[in-house]
Amino acid sequence: MADRFLLTLAQLNPTMGDLAGNADKLRRAWQQGRAAGADLVALPELFLTGYNGQDLNRKPVFYRAAMDLIETLAQECAEGPALAIGAPLFAHGSLFNAYYICQEGRVRFWRCKRHLPNDTVFDELRVFAAGPLAEPCAIKNLRVGFPICEDAWFPDVAQSLAKAGADVLVVPNGSPYDRTKYDLRLRHMEARLHETGLPLMYLNMVGGQDDQVFDGGSFVLNPGGEVALQLPRFDEAIAHVSLENTGTGWRARHGVKAALPVGAEADYRACVEGLRDYVGKSGFTKALLGLSGGIDSALVAAIAVDALGAAAVRAVMLPSSYTSEQSLEDAAAVAQRLGCRYQRLAITQAQRAVLDTLAPLFGDMPPDTTEENIQSRLRGVLLMALSNKFGEMLLSTGNKSESAVGYATLYGDMCGGYNPIKDLYKTAVVRLCHWRNAHHCPWMRGPAGPVIAESVIRKPPSAELRPNQTDQDSLPAYETLDAILHLLVEEDKSVADCAAAGHDRKTIRRIEQLLYGGEFKRFQSAPGVRLSDRAFWLDRRYPIVNRFRDPS
Repeated sequence: MADRFLLTLAQLNPTMGDLAGNADKLRRAWQQGRAAGADLVALPELFLTGYNGQDLNRKPVFYRAAMDLIETLAQECAEGPALAIGAPLFAHGSLFNAYYICQEGRVRFWRCKRHLPNDTVFDELRVFAAGPLAEPCAIKNLRVGFPICEDAWFPDVAQSLAKAGADVLVVPNGSPYDRTKYDLRLRHMEARLHETGLPLMYLNMVGGQDDQVFDGGSFVLNPGGEVALQLPRFDEAIAHVSLENTGTGWRARHGVKAALPVGAEADYRACVEGLRDYVGKSGFTKALLGLSGGIDSALVAAIAVDALGAAAVRAVMLPSSYTSEQSLEDAAAVAQRLGCRYQRLAITQAQRAVLDTLAPLFGDMPPDTTEENIQSRLRGVLLMALSNKFGEMLLSTGNKSESAVGYATLYGDMCGGYNPIKDLYKTAVVRLCHWRNAHHCPWMRGPAGPVIAESVIRKPPSAELRPNQTDQDSLPAYETLDAILHLLVEEDKSVADCAAAGHDRKTIRRIEQLLYGGEFKRFQSAPGVRLSDRAFWLDRRYPIVNRFRDPS
């Protein structure tokens, strides 16, 4: 009927560079749309290649393979709904972030992204050329405007499409999770809705890619701002949206409205999905970690079991002569509650052998952090040996507080292929442990109940590298440390700002020194799940050698 249009939104999880695998997912989504009688099946931004492809997109053999595959898909999907899919486009001597609309066996339209983000984890200006303002695409009885992701964060593209006669806006996205992102997306889309008066379909991808986790959460807004459809966060989903011409404009009929996780649940879910996809998309099926009896490794173990299942996780306790009986008991209890494989591998004999080897050169020099770091590096050697021998990805277990101030040992506890708690401050680690103990969700592969013993959460943090050591021997309490780090890192505040917030200036100065001085360690650290817009990697890019210190 001329006054109806059926749109299939495919919120799916691509794998970076897997053109054939992503095309298979696309075909299945298109077939579902055809079976439902859809007029158009839409996929997210750069779905065929995966996102964020960075310089891989610039490789001619890569973008040409994607463009050739688009032509093949257009021919394969000739008998049925139109197909809209994101992929690179090389045209007129430039490379574009493009959206292809395939119909009747050919690429009938393409639209190129105009606003190229160049902040936080994005550097699209390095890779793509900006596209022109474009007209809507005529698909059956509907004129569809396609602002691509960032294009819908500014008024010009949507307004131009509305003036050119668009009936609806479909916004394909590759928008990764951070704690404030969903509300920010919604506010921007509501602004476009208010400016144009057009229904808007926000389509996002899901899945982990390196540090980024795409959280889906696709939605449909009707004129006036009502949410007609809400897809889940983090899960793949396909929805058929029925659009009707009311005589005064098009509107979407109401559909599913999924409940959305927020707060600790959203952070924990992002950690699980990021780890699951990083391990799986890298070709691994199992993971291992050093389980120390402390809170950080306990949380990593819980995330790993929830992501991969208990049978796929090995936890190894590597005690030294300084390891307390309480830590031995706590590590065993965490592994038992999670149901994962647990082993002990003492480092005392290896530690003696290394110290004996070094004794002729060390002479009578007193012990210091050198001997402490040897213990950590021995653990790294043994864990990497297990990873190599058994083909299990080693997980790093350092939190953001430790990473910020350099309280981590290169080639020791920093060893690993991935760190699911990399963007969690110590105080946030504690909150997530309490949350996980009190909640169990269908997407978790681990057991319900308090999987992290209260004794693990309560005891004073310690690396146990010397007698009676605690972290607070050389650091302020984590509540204070994290508050200062939040100001220095998350908000880019000055020393004077931190002092004005009530913190001790001498302590602030010391934390600032540690923060700048630890950059070389962070540069060599394992990737990990990004939860904020100031995660240590692409969000915050500082020189390794840097003598600047805040004079305020």
